[in-house]
Amino acid sequence: MALKIVGAGFGRTGTNSLKLALEQLGFGPCHHMFEVRDNPRQLPFWQAAARGEAMDWDEVFAEYNACVDWPSALFWREIADHFTSAKVLLSVRPAESWFKSVHATIYPSMMKRAGDPPGVNKDRRDMAYEIVVNKTFDGRLEDKAHAIAVFEAHIAEVQRTIVPERLLTFDVAEGWEPLCAFLEVPVPETPFPRTNSTEEFRARIVNRDKR
Repeated sequence: MALKIVGAGFGRTGTNSLKLALEQLGFGPCHHMFEVRDNPRQLPFWQAAARGEAMDWDEVFAEYNACVDWPSALFWREIADHFTSAKVLLSVRPAESWFKSVHATIYPSMMKRAGDPPGVNKDRRDMAYEIVVNKTFDGRLEDKAHAIAVFEAHIAEVQRTIVPERLLTFDVAEGWEPLCAFLEVPVPETPFPRTNSTEEFRARIVNRDKR
């Protein structure tokens, strides 16, 4: 199975909604950080990627037709270069609301990792911290000006690198039409998925920490 869709957008740009949308359109399974949580085979791949090891992308994505979100978003260039026939989806949102969402959800979750007992949950948070905070934002995700500058530079770099006919810059608020036109599939009659809001994310973390 070769990837058909490479998601280049950072986390908290509607990536879980996009994952569900792609799966509904027939491009699943779609890889997302949730897959690293739910599929035991995945974590070692991304721990190796965080260490800077060479990756066998065919093996990493053997079970998937698409990928979105971190950790794969850090490696969008390598993945797009490897799967040359895949289309590239750059999920975006306004920078201020993106930063606010990150600091209400994934950042505090990753910062709790030091208190986690040894085990797979801590290993996953450590991997996410290394890939997102350290490698993507140079350890400065708490610095708003820096984080937004990285976010905006990333968008510009993807748009500059990927040829226009291969790329869709997409805000999930736009709904089905631009996505379906890009992928050349019919528009579903059902509403576009809306999920993993800040409130849903926080509730899930609270429930997990209680366990």
